[in-house]
Amino acid sequence: MKLSILMPVYNEEERIADALKQALAVDYPCEIELVVVDDGSRDGTGEILGRADDARLRVITHQRNAGKGAAIKTAVDSAEGEYMVILDADLEYDPQDIPRLLDPVLDGRATVVYGNRTFGSHSAYSFWYVMGNKGVTMAANVLFNSYIGDLETCFKLMPVELYRSLDVRSRGFGMEAEVTGKLLRRRIRPYEVPISYRARGREEGKKITWKDGVEALWILGRERTRRRPVDPARR
Repeated sequence: MKLSILMPVYNEEERIADALKQALAVDYPCEIELVVVDDGSRDGTGEILGRADDARLRVITHQRNAGKGAAIKTAVDSAEGEYMVILDADLEYDPQDIPRLLDPVLDGRATVVYGNRTFGSHSAYSFWYVMGNKGVTMAANVLFNSYIGDLETCFKLMPVELYRSLDVRSRGFGMEAEVTGKLLRRRIRPYEVPISYRARGREEGKKITWKDGVEALWILGRERTRRRPVDPARR
């Protein structure tokens, strides 16, 4: 199996070098590729990526900032692996956890795996950030009669073809809710694995806001009211 690690990047010149180094230093249990999409960065991110040299690394550049969802779509369209996982470049997530996400797939226990963050005083920059995350996750559980612990997690591992079939349209952070809503609507329940997490604050470049939480709720409601796709095998 080959794993495509998809990294959307926007104005991360202070962190991107470390993010690449950490992602490529992991002892993965399978072949990997790291697909980085520079989403119209206006700082020195592009120059740093241009100097990176590793056969497993591919860099794609958006001329203008289009949003996380759009960057992931670009990465997925060019992914060559059978499976994919998203890894942000902000160093909040530890790529050393990725092999743990792969374990349930490699031993046949799961097809879709989410990394579940356990928020604590060391891993969340505000009370309202955590409450917002839990509120959106609870809304998904109520709407779809499911029980997942962390909808907004960046670590979503699944087959590349499955992600492509979801036809995710959200161009920004709303893609997290759209992906989960579409999986749950298909009655695909993610297998969850505990992961480590260290949130950064606004002064460090945190980009998500309360508006993204409102958008996530709207997207979940929209996906819940849509008809579930018909299984072609049952036609």
